[in-house]
Amino acid sequence: MLHLSHTMFNLLKSWLKNSLMAILLVTIFLGISTAGWTPSSSAALPAGNAITDGRSLLRYALPIDNKPVRQLQASLEDISNQLRANRRWGAISKDLSQASRVLDQPDKILASVPKERQPQAKAWIAELQSGVNTLQELAKVKDKEKIQEERAKLLNLVTLLEEAMVKEFPFKVPQEYSNLPQLKGRATVEIKTNKGNLTVVVDGYSAPVTAGNFVDLVQRGFYNGLEFTRSEESYFLQTGDPPGKDVGFVDPKTGKYRAIPLEILVEGDKEPTYGITLEEAGRYIDMPVLPFSSFGAVVMARPEGEVNGGSSQFFFFLFEPELTPAGRNLLDGRYAVFGYLTEGEEVLDQLKAGDKIESATVVQGIENLVEPQAA
Repeated sequence: MLHLSHTMFNLLKSWLKNSLMAILLVTIFLGISTAGWTPSSSAALPAGNAITDGRSLLRYALPIDNKPVRQLQASLEDISNQLRANRRWGAISKDLSQASRVLDQPDKILASVPKERQPQAKAWIAELQSGVNTLQELAKVKDKEKIQEERAKLLNLVTLLEEAMVKEFPFKVPQEYSNLPQLKGRATVEIKTNKGNLTVVVDGYSAPVTAGNFVDLVQRGFYNGLEFTRSEESYFLQTGDPPGKDVGFVDPKTGKYRAIPLEILVEGDKEPTYGITLEEAGRYIDMPVLPFSSFGAVVMARPEGEVNGGSSQFFFFLFEPELTPAGRNLLDGRYAVFGYLTEGEEVLDQLKAGDKIESATVVQGIENLVEPQAA
């Protein structure tokens, strides 16, 4: 069976144990050294906190360059952080003021939107302006629940606005992988299980070969009826192992096992690194565009020691986001994340080995799938 290797899994468990001990020691230290000290209610979250929301990670992974829309996104996303941090209403008001200032200069946002898409983009900006005004009123009465609901709607609009800025696929996939399906954009997949539904967005902008392989297999009905074969609580949940002796997808046209290369796009790079882990490449501190910092990261499984041996098996990363180090953990750069869970967190949390995928369906983005070229 292909899987997150036992060696890596044991390293991860050891790292978690050490992390928990460090947290405990820090807590004890702070409890002793700060007795009688009351933190300021306006204190900001420490710099460098890892982004743990898959939707946010997907937004930041889009190949766009527009500072105002990123400021708008950051301001709206920070509201959730402030609500969790004992409802810092002053900080929330500052976030909303920043968002309002950005939206007051729509031309700076529209500068990155192709002309033919600008009418729709203008409509989204108008909705965002109205929505920010609504949030400001809700903040005055400190209505946490309605703020969260309205904020989620506005971030969906920000996603649409940012996606409209993508003019073309940002790089050329190496010719040696032209015999594999590729996703030149994004796709949304709905996975129905015996315990409920999961929705994942797979990102071809960052991992076109890995995401393309997955979407192709979904289209073939490959995952329908397959069990989740391996699970470790708070670590991962794996599936994609077909019945019989094969451990991956065998193409019926060729009779050959379809192997997928390790594919990781690093922040700042113009195209992914293929066939080698970042550690092996000597890039120890470089961060993938799609990191392991979100509950429900969708990851290609592979045999231990065979970076280019993945095929159909994948796993959901279940690690608790609060315990993920800011911007780094042992799996980043060793395995390829190619998407994130966007709906169904409570369902994923309940699934175990032995549960089953009833069906998997591409509900959006199938037009971005590019079929393999003939050899």
